Amino acid sequence: MTRKYIDCRECPSDVKCSVALCADSDDELMEAAVQHAVAVHQHTDSPELRSQLKTFFHDGTPPA
Repeated sequence: MTRKYIDCRECPSDVKCSVALCADSDDELMEAAVQHAVAVHQHTDSPELRSQLKTFFHDGTPPA
């Protein structure tokens, strides 16, 4: 199984966030990414947010 990750440093934001999240599935990663986006970046959970976040998903683990 290939791990998936999303790295906040790649996402446009006013907050200089350096968090990277990884998980074993798209669904698990999406839930963690949405929770982070809502709690830290003050986004609203919506289909548009989820669609945008999905474009930042990568296979593997985040670079150091």
